Amino acid sequence: MIKKFLFMMALAAFFTSCGGGAGTDENVQDETTSMEATQNEVPMIAIGEFDSKAGEFVDQEIMVEGIVDHVCKHGGKKLFLVSDEGDLHVDSDTRFDEALTGSDIKVKGIVREFRVDEAYCLKMEEDNIQSHKKGETDEDLYEMKMAQIKEYRDSMAAAGVDHLSFYSVEYVSHEVKDVKKEEI
Repeated sequence: MIKKFLFMMALAAFFTSCGGGAGTDENVQDETTSMEATQNEVPMIAIGEFDSKAGEFVDQEIMVEGIVDHVCKHGGKKLFLVSDEGDLHVDSDTRFDEALTGSDIKVKGIVREFRVDEAYCLKMEEDNIQSHKKGETDEDLYEMKMAQIKEYRDSMAAAGVDHLSFYSVEYVSHEVKDVKKEEI
C-alpha cells in the first residue's frame, strides 16, 4: 500500500511537471486525496497516551508514531516502538525487517485487548500446578508464576474490578517518516 501511495505521488509529480492531460491529473489527485482521507480517518494516538486511551479503540484501527528501538530477535514478529512519552509493542503475523531499528515510523494497527480475570487466574494456577507436578517446571519458575497470579488478583482487588485489561497493537502497515522533510 505504501509503494502504491508513493507511486501515485511520483506519478502526480511527473504529470504536473510535464503538463500531462487534465483527466489524468484529476484521476491521480482523486486517488491521492482518497488515500490521504482514509489515512486521516484513522485516529492517531500518542504512545504516552496509549494505555489510557486504548480501551476506547478495541478492535479498531489506530495510528501510532515512534522510533523503532528494536525488532524482537526471537521470531522477528514484534517491534518495540518508543517515544519521549513511553513505549509500545507492536505484534505481527509476519517478520519485521531488522533494518527498521532506529527508524522513525508511523504504524497503522488494530488495538487488541487481553483480559485477565478470575477464570484466567484459576486456569493459569491449575496449569502451573500440573506442570510442576509433572516436573516440567522447576521450583523457581513455579513460584514466579504463582507470584504473578497473586499480583493479578491483588491488582484486581485493589482497583475494585473483575478483570485487568492489557492492550496491544496488531500490525497492519507502516510508513517510514522522511526525516529530511522534517528537518527543512
